[in-house]
Amino acid sequence: MLPSSAYSNFIWAKLAGGLRIGEAINLRIDDIDSGRMLIHIKGGKGKKDRYTLLSPSFLKILREYYKQFRPKEYLFQGQKALKYSASSAQSVLKKAVISSGIRKKVTLHTLRHSFATHLLESGTDIRYIQELLGHNNPKTTMIYTHETENSIKNINNPFDDL
Repeated sequence: MLPSSAYSNFIWAKLAGGLRIGEAINLRIDDIDSGRMLIHIKGGKGKKDRYTLLSPSFLKILREYYKQFRPKEYLFQGQKALKYSASSAQSVLKKAVISSGIRKKVTLHTLRHSFATHLLESGTDIRYIQELLGHNNPKTTMIYTHETENSIKNINNPFDDL
């Protein structure tokens, strides 16, 4: 379980939106589009803008977070209203992983990877995943397909249903 703090919401954002570390750190309050259920990533990798998904569950978490912490500029602020650093967020994630008993190495990028893998396993077209992650090259997104290769073994061949 994540510690109940502003940091835990940062970690949830990484997992719920598939954000890069820098993208999550630079999120501003007005980047959350609850009307369209999207997160607007401004100036992501390659200085490109894009949108990714905003889940209803995560929106609920964000609203509670906002009521409690009242961030001013950046959505995720540390002391003195400064945005988080990647190292401090990684430190919190490491503590959460240890306290949960997970023995695998988990990084902030692992959360982005999990987002993509879950989308792929749920049947989302790889081109949409590419767009959500902000990948220019489809080959970059194809890296996530190796995660689902074991799942392919469990798919019934349609020929067997004839």
